[in-house]
Amino acid sequence: MVEANEDNTAWRRALRREMQARRAALGAAEHVAWSARIAEHVLAALPVPKVLAFCWPIKHEPDVRAIVDCWAALGARAALPVVVARDRPLAFREWHAETPLEKDRYGIPTPAAGEFLQPDLILLPLNGFDAAGYRLGYGGGYFDRTLAALSPRPLAVGVGFELNRLPTIRPESHDQRLDWIVTEAGGFRPDA
Repeated sequence: MVEANEDNTAWRRALRREMQARRAALGAAEHVAWSARIAEHVLAALPVPKVLAFCWPIKHEPDVRAIVDCWAALGARAALPVVVARDRPLAFREWHAETPLEKDRYGIPTPAAGEFLQPDLILLPLNGFDAAGYRLGYGGGYFDRTLAALSPRPLAVGVGFELNRLPTIRPESHDQRLDWIVTEAGGFRPDA
């Protein structure tokens, strides 16, 4: 673990921009194909959850809504994260294809109404990631706070593209380790 300091904060901020630029440079056909491969790997490796939380794809993240559709057809309930207050854990609202979405303060589509659910599996977008199972998000700390607070903790599955794999994200003490990472190349459980 790295201590939080100005140098690490600046390094991670620059890395976030680089990771987004790498995804933005992907062609549309590659993005669709790689997203589909991620979905295939997740569906092959993991059991159907009772409640699946996922993120609406933004900033050229993998589009994993095919996983949601498949698991919903098998009885899983789906939920999207909702920021209920700054610097607090996320809550998860039930989502269906007909659920109206509104952009939150960060521009992310979320359900404005609906039942709050406790997920047993969360598909987390990977802005960047390393083999130790740490995820570089967008810097708000929402998912780290959420994973630390939820009890029982849901299975945390990072979904991202190989081009965002890093030697390290320089994890800090608040960073939560993921249980699985799945890319277009396959899925793995992070090193111990």
